[in-house]
Amino acid sequence: MSGRTEYSFARERKRHGNHISLRALRVSYRAYRDRSNAWHRLGATPLKDVRIPRDEYIFRIAKPGFADYNILLAPGSSTSVAFTMMPQTAVPNGMMPVRGNSVTLGWPFGLAAQLRVDDFLVDRHEVTNAEYKKFVDAGGYDNPEFWTEPFVRDGRTIPWQQAIDGFRDATGRRGPASWEVGSYPQGKEQHPVAGVSWYEAAAYARFIGKTLPTIYHWTRAAQTNFAPVIAPGSNFLGSAPQAVGGADALSGFGTADMAGNVKEWSINESLAGKRLIAGGGFGEPVYMFNMIDALSPWERQLNIGFRCVKLASPASSAATAKLEFAVRDVWKDDIVSDEVFAAFKRLYDYDRSELHERIDETRTIGDITMQKVSFDAAYGDERVTAYLFVPKQMAPPLQTVVYVPSANALLRERFDAESWLDRRIGEIGEFLLKSGRAVIVPVIKGTWERRDGVKPGGPVGNPPALWRDHVIMWSKDVSRTLDYVKTRQDLDSDKAAYFGYSLGGAISRPTLALEPRFKTAILSSGGQWFERPLPEADPTNFVTRITLPVLMLNGRYDSLFPVETAQLPIFRRLGTPENNRKHVIYDAGHGALPRSDEVRETLDWLDKYLGPVK
Repeated sequence: MSGRTEYSFARERKRHGNHISLRALRVSYRAYRDRSNAWHRLGATPLKDVRIPRDEYIFRIAKPGFADYNILLAPGSSTSVAFTMMPQTAVPNGMMPVRGNSVTLGWPFGLAAQLRVDDFLVDRHEVTNAEYKKFVDAGGYDNPEFWTEPFVRDGRTIPWQQAIDGFRDATGRRGPASWEVGSYPQGKEQHPVAGVSWYEAAAYARFIGKTLPTIYHWTRAAQTNFAPVIAPGSNFLGSAPQAVGGADALSGFGTADMAGNVKEWSINESLAGKRLIAGGGFGEPVYMFNMIDALSPWERQLNIGFRCVKLASPASSAATAKLEFAVRDVWKDDIVSDEVFAAFKRLYDYDRSELHERIDETRTIGDITMQKVSFDAAYGDERVTAYLFVPKQMAPPLQTVVYVPSANALLRERFDAESWLDRRIGEIGEFLLKSGRAVIVPVIKGTWERRDGVKPGGPVGNPPALWRDHVIMWSKDVSRTLDYVKTRQDLDSDKAAYFGYSLGGAISRPTLALEPRFKTAILSSGGQWFERPLPEADPTNFVTRITLPVLMLNGRYDSLFPVETAQLPIFRRLGTPENNRKHVIYDAGHGALPRSDEVRETLDWLDKYLGPVK
């Protein structure tokens, strides 16, 4: 980023009658992405009109006898900051103060009531193995005093002893699912305890004199509004938890790992007795940091953990209330007439003007040639960037797959070709190249280098007109990409397929209904949004008009796009003949489909409808 940003630190608030002299506060800062964790002293307050290079920063406010206060600020943040300094004696070791404020929840609860939370304390890190071992060694699993919540399974209350006997480690001893012989693996003391049910997390919190956070307190502490800054450095890409507190994993208010590593239980109940869990964990898409999930309180996956909070007074009934997904009955949605649809269709039309295409960069990555190309958009005075990957060993013209990405692209500042080619990151397109096909990834409006504020979460996470406008621009960007493919002699524009991953699958229906040049489409982990957008961008009005062959690949336990309410309403309403559509459902969650099975289904489908690669 260029330019400089001015910050003022000239206000604070009273707490418990203590007034802190403005002239005695020491202010330090570090660049958010500084892996050396080097802090630079800015000076003592009052500091006004301080100028530092434009960047994302963590600011630390300090005064002897008081707990440090941490602030995450990025360009565009408020530069006048009010904060609370709390006496050090009031802040237990390992906890951080969080300033109270009004909280709006993330997807899919964006329409839930906005609530204000008061100042509170939150664990700096996820509860570690070493910390949880104290609970186990103290006989925590044998003391009913810590297990105050009724054990309910399938609507039936389970006796305490029967429930406790089910919380076993890999060797049958009592403890987290990730442990063996009643203890954690050697050298993993500072890794988060993983594989704990909601009941175990709540019991530990009571043992330590804390509570699990409400989903409102968790959201406030995590500062999910800074997801584009926080999420990219967090542990979503790994295959196991990492030690807590990495320099790249800072979250809000001096916490760490609220994004990724292990996802974290909250107090709140949801539909069918599930409990809300947030932050996302390793092996999940990056955008899960912005979204709230719900799992059975008995679930003990190896990417599930927790952290605790201390509140000055019990949380309000509104903050601890049961929250349910706002799922609409899509089967009752009206579909517009052909006359009305013809009017909607004109919104997606564009003039087939000159592309003014150019190749901006060419480089070799292994046995792949990557070209960064650009061409005129179909609207305004904008350019569309696209990344074209061509396997070098194949003779042209190559079958071409247009790859439309997940919501990760809404959070990252730029497209990273090497990461996209690394199958461990969750985007799964690299196998398409190994099959001998070319892949082109358009930077559609609002993603990567063209980020403009549109957020993950679909219609519920964005203003209605903003979302509608982006749906239309996305469709035009994809069609414009096909215009570019047509200019290339090394690409076979008559054999083009659409591949949409998560977001790319969810936003596909207008394009697939209106763009006749695609011969087939694969929608991986896509689905129907809970919130109905404006009718001209509502996928329901487009799905019956899709007639090309479609393969849908989904998870049975996908809480973002559930089977009955988000997957089947698409598949069963497709205008595609039954023998040309297929829906494969795996025993998996969102974006976590078994890779070998997904690859096999996809390549078999492409071979069938584009023809085998020669």
